Amino acid sequence: MEKQKRVLAIHDISCVGRCSLTVALPILAAAGADCAVMPTAILSTHTGGFTGFTFRDLTADMLPVARHWKDLDLRFDAIYTGYLGSSEQIDIVKEIIDMFRTDETTVLVDPAMADNGKLYTSFSDDFPMLMRSLCSKADIVIPNFTEAALMLGEPYIEPPYTDEYIEKAVIRLRDELGVPCAVLTGTDIGDGQLGAISYDGKEISRAGAGKIDGYFHGTGDVFGSAFLAGVINGLDMRESMRLACDYTRECIRRTVELGQEERYGVCFEKVLPMLIERIAGNV
Repeated sequence: MEKQKRVLAIHDISCVGRCSLTVALPILAAAGADCAVMPTAILSTHTGGFTGFTFRDLTADMLPVARHWKDLDLRFDAIYTGYLGSSEQIDIVKEIIDMFRTDETTVLVDPAMADNGKLYTSFSDDFPMLMRSLCSKADIVIPNFTEAALMLGEPYIEPPYTDEYIEKAVIRLRDELGVPCAVLTGTDIGDGQLGAISYDGKEISRAGAGKIDGYFHGTGDVFGSAFLAGVINGLDMRESMRLACDYTRECIRRTVELGQEERYGVCFEKVLPMLIERIAGNV
């Protein structure tokens, strides 16, 4: 029997508003992973739709935690990075990746720093290029179009996009960042479907699910966590994207059905049985 996979998730903790670690930990655990967590910061709420939130920077704790784990000879099958609280943390995360990476480790970087054409207000203008340096250490990167444009030094273009534009963007992202595989998220793939497109140097793959109007916080983290759940359970790129798209879409649908206020994130908990069933049916 194959051993249980262990994932290191490096994200912030937003105590209210489902995103980052409060999404990644339960989704990866439901997918059968032993999920170790390294918080980059603790916030009273996430930063979208809330004001007056508290922020506790945990930069000083990250390397001491990692060194303790190294002393314990911990091994990770995947390292998954998301929102980082400061520029300083980028170099720390790069060091942690070097500390724990083996030939069997999958490094997934979500360069969570921007959306809808704008860099998050907590980051300086040089942050995208620093994040690009972290992405260059990844096996897979999963930016949205805003994050991709910032890292490529290109102006952000409002959707909709042509197929040619989308394909050129994902190819350029993969080639210029020097990563084995790039995935562009939040992609309109036609026929009323929103999803993702990937390029691994050989093949372009697409996956999507029916679009539901509205802006829902935390869906990027839901997608990334479900996508990684597929990868560590042996699904290929297209299958992992399809799983993540279907799961994210169902989380949004359930949130709308229940009348959940959007700023509190999507009701992913209600849909975990679907994720477990889908993974069990593919492995």
